[in-house]
Amino acid sequence: MYEKYMIVPELAKKTEKGFEIGARLPYYRGVSLSMVEEIEVTLDGETLPQSDVSILINGKTYNLEQRENELDDRWEMGEVATLAIAKSGELPAGEHKLGLKINLRIGYMPFPSIRIAERNIIIN
Repeated sequence: MYEKYMIVPELAKKTEKGFEIGARLPYYRGVSLSMVEEIEVTLDGETLPQSDVSILINGKTYNLEQRENELDDRWEMGEVATLAIAKSGELPAGEHKLGLKINLRIGYMPFPSIRIAERNIIIN
């Protein structure tokens, strides 16, 4: 249901270390960052390591290990976070196929809440 809003293509851009995209939480409530079990990014069919994905939210940047232990900072519904993805090698400017998978741990759900979105984006 919220998958179509997960990727914010207007915020995609190249950086010195790779690229950034905007992302929204695919859930109707906010969650603490420790409940974000997995953020998987694929670019043009290549799955990038989770350890290369950082999230910038509420003015703070968290890597995978920091996010797993963050109980106080939250990602709220509708809030756009910046995902910074480190990517070695040259990233050509232009259109790319981006995939985003977010797995949330929700206490009252007996199964994982996994949402997957794919979109063509322009990275300049």
